[in-house]
Amino acid sequence: MNESFVAHFAKDWIESWNEHNLDRILSHYTDDFEMNSPVIIQITGNSEGKLKGKKAVGEYWQKALKLIPDLHFESICTLVGTNSITLHYKGAKGRLSAEVFLFNDDGLVHTAYAHYAI
Repeated sequence: MNESFVAHFAKDWIESWNEHNLDRILSHYTDDFEMNSPVIIQITGNSEGKLKGKKAVGEYWQKALKLIPDLHFESICTLVGTNSITLHYKGAKGRLSAEVFLFNDDGLVHTAYAHYAI
């Protein structure tokens, strides 16, 4: 996790969401990545809050973007681990959010965990 990679990932991830560009968003992930989020439960009814694969997650995110057409993220800070990054940001309706991204050797996210302030 070098500084250049981390800065680029954080900037590109936020920008792709703010553009609502699903292809660009999905470009950060492996084909078989796993997404974990309590919002998955709300939007899909999946009681585990877990989806696996770009197809399933892409369909979920496409639905979420339609439900929240004014979705905008504002970066607060980026936290760095050994093979992970946590982005802390203001999400939908200014709600504090954080996502933990675990990366493979090619610099793509293979697992992500979303967290939201209550």
